Amino acid sequence: MSTRDMPLISHLAGWDEELRLALEDLQLDRWLAAKQLLRKTGTNWSLRTSRSQALAVGAARNQAIEAWCTEEPDDRDALMMWARVLTQRVLNTHRDGVSGRQLIRVVHAAHAACKTAADRWPADPVPYVCFLALAQTDTDRQSPHNWMNWVRPRDVMLPPGPWQLLDWVNQRDLHNREAYHRMLSVFHARGKGGLDFAQWVVSFAPEGSALKVLPLYAYVESYRKQLEQRQTAGTIAYWSNEITAHYARRALHDWFEKAKPDTCSLLDLNYLAYALTATGVGNAAGVFEEIGSYVTTAPWALVTPNSSWWEDDFRSARRKALGGRR
Repeated sequence: MSTRDMPLISHLAGWDEELRLALEDLQLDRWLAAKQLLRKTGTNWSLRTSRSQALAVGAARNQAIEAWCTEEPDDRDALMMWARVLTQRVLNTHRDGVSGRQLIRVVHAAHAACKTAADRWPADPVPYVCFLALAQTDTDRQSPHNWMNWVRPRDVMLPPGPWQLLDWVNQRDLHNREAYHRMLSVFHARGKGGLDFAQWVVSFAPEGSALKVLPLYAYVESYRKQLEQRQTAGTIAYWSNEITAHYARRALHDWFEKAKPDTCSLLDLNYLAYALTATGVGNAAGVFEEIGSYVTTAPWALVTPNSSWWEDDFRSARRKALGGRR
C-alpha cells in the first residue's frame, strides 16, 4: 500500500509501540508497564519528557499512578509521574473553566508534588517542565499564583514570564522541546508575546532542533483564534505571505532535513506538513512519508471551519504533496 492510500491512525503514542502498551495498561489501572518503560528510557531526557507527558495524559483520569506511589513511595519515577498527573489534572481543570480559589488549591497541590519529585532527583528536567505547565494557568498579573511566573527576561524585549523556570530546565536539558512549548503556551494563555517568543527561539536554536518548528505553532494558534472569532478572510489570505513561508522553509531545511528521523515528534511533522502545504512552499512529500499512517488531529482540526473535516483535509494535502512528487 502506498503512503497516499494509507489509513489514518490517531493515537497518543503515535508509532511508539512500547508507549502504546504502557498506556493500555494505565487504562486498566496497572502501572508496571509504565514503570518498566521509564526505567528503560533512563536519562534520555528528551524521550523521558515526551513519554511521561503522554503517560500523564493517559493516567490523569484514573488511579494507576496513585497506586504506584502507594506501593513505592520513594521511587523517583513514581514521584515524577505523580507530579505529571497532578499537573495534567490542573490543566484539565483550567480548560474546563474552573478558576479562583478552587484552581489555586489544585495548583498548589501539583506544585508541591513537583517540588518533591525535583528534590528526589535533582538532575531530572521533567518536574521543572511541570512548573512551566502550571504557569499556563497563571494569567492574571494582578493576582498571580507564583511570582516566578512573572519574571522579566534578561537581554530580550519579550513579556514577563516563567523565565527562571525555563533556565532551570535548560540547566538540565538544553533546548528541551516541551519546555519551550510550555513557555509558548503561557504567552498564548495571556494573549500576547507568543509569536515574538517563537521567532526569537528560532534565532538561536541549533540546526536539527525541533524548536525550529515553534513559530508554526504560534501561527496556527493565531489562525485558530481568528477562525473562532470569524476574523479571518480565509486560509490563503492568512498563510500566503513571505514571513510565514520563511518559517515553514526554515523548519523544513533547518529541522526536518537535519534531524534524525527517529527523534522527530509526530506532532511537529504534522505541523510542518500543514504549513508547507498552506503557505505554498511545497516540498512536503518527504514529511508526509515520514508521518505515514500516524496522523495527529492538530493542527488539522484547529485550522478548519468544521473540526470534523480534518481527516479529509489531511488526505487532500497528502494526496497533493505526493502527487506533486510523482
